[in-house]
Amino acid sequence: MIKDITIGQYYPCESLLHRLDPRVKIISTFAFMASLFVIDSFVPYIAVFAFLGLVIGISKIPPGYILKGLKPLLPLLLLTLAINIFLTPGRILWDAWIFKISEEGLRQGVFMVIRLMLLIVGTSMLTLATSPIQLTDGIEILLNPFKKIGIPAHELAMMMTIALRFIPTLLDETDKIMKAQMARGADFEGKNLVTRAKNMIPLLVPLFISAFRRADELAMAMEARCYRGGENRTRMKQLMMEKRDYMAYALMGVYIAFIVASRWIW
Repeated sequence: MIKDITIGQYYPCESLLHRLDPRVKIISTFAFMASLFVIDSFVPYIAVFAFLGLVIGISKIPPGYILKGLKPLLPLLLLTLAINIFLTPGRILWDAWIFKISEEGLRQGVFMVIRLMLLIVGTSMLTLATSPIQLTDGIEILLNPFKKIGIPAHELAMMMTIALRFIPTLLDETDKIMKAQMARGADFEGKNLVTRAKNMIPLLVPLFISAFRRADELAMAMEARCYRGGENRTRMKQLMMEKRDYMAYALMGVYIAFIVASRWIW
């Protein structure tokens, strides 16, 4: 299950989505996330699925690889569904002892699960189709206007990108430590929650030590290369908006307009 987590990982591929300016992808991702909170009925989700399917098709990333990122979050999705089904009042559809399923709860639960799934898949597309260097440059340029009020744009962009890049590294480290502990008799998949919780201690301690060691090595490597933040730094490849980027903005604008209009149509 550790290997099924795709958030924060980059999938190298030659596609139109990969060639887009990172600023376009970052802004579009936030716009897509905001659009999901505007929707208040099931019908507009048809347009959302169509738009997301188009993006996945353009990216040339295997849909199975993208969807497997939902597997580790399945317990969270089921918990969200259960909470909404049993705790939302309304017209009762099924009643057994203290458990009551209402029509409104069932609708709200399915609605929230679909929204969470789309949020996870939509945000994963940003890191899957954008290299860490491009992501750093894009975030830094978007944060540049805030330098006037004392916000360190470069340092923030660097920290966010390093955090994203550490996700797959720590996942690989976790998988190695887990296999080593299982070879020594540790049980991470048993039904006894107390035993599983105790077995997490020999997993978390070396994981934290490994994370601190990697962070220290990274800091030493950056210092050895005379890294002093974003002051007077230049880029080998300057970000330039091209025709495909403006077309992507136009497509995103049409999608957002449709989602906003759907509130008054349905």
